[in-house]
Amino acid sequence: MSRIGNKPISLPKGVTATVQGKDVRVKGPKGELKLTLVDEVDAAVGADGITITPRLEMERARQMWGMSRSLVNNLVVGVTQGFSTKLEIQGVGYRAAVQGKNLNLQLGFSHDVAYPIPAGITITAEKPTSLTVSGADKQLVGQVAAEIRAYRKPEPYKGKGVRYSDEYVRRKEGKKK
Repeated sequence: MSRIGNKPISLPKGVTATVQGKDVRVKGPKGELKLTLVDEVDAAVGADGITITPRLEMERARQMWGMSRSLVNNLVVGVTQGFSTKLEIQGVGYRAAVQGKNLNLQLGFSHDVAYPIPAGITITAEKPTSLTVSGADKQLVGQVAAEIRAYRKPEPYKGKGVRYSDEYVRRKEGKKK
């Protein structure tokens, strides 16, 4: 038995969910999200919320049960509260600015990096060295933050680069004379 899969997903006020075959759609104040479930699980909307149940008593069905419940719960949290990830930029001359639908990054290259902001994502630059990536889709927020970080990962000697705000960069000692 899955401990996570057993719990029904409660729907807050203002959130509606529909299940059509394998597709689960959740609509709320921050938008609408859709998820296609795997074949091993079923979803149903009831009075207590959305319930996920395995189809057969197979090992794979039990594995997918808790994962599917977590993914549907992320949809509900996304359309009500949303998700956000904070990034910090460290390095002399390293900065970021949002210009229209692009994020302009200066990361020590000979050219500026223009990152097109995808639909459904909001990027704000509170300071030139700190960014907040936010949106309703948890997977997309994490993917965008990872792509921005991949342009210049933090290096271990001086710590320069783009990092998550809660990330710890292990520093190394430099070359000695």
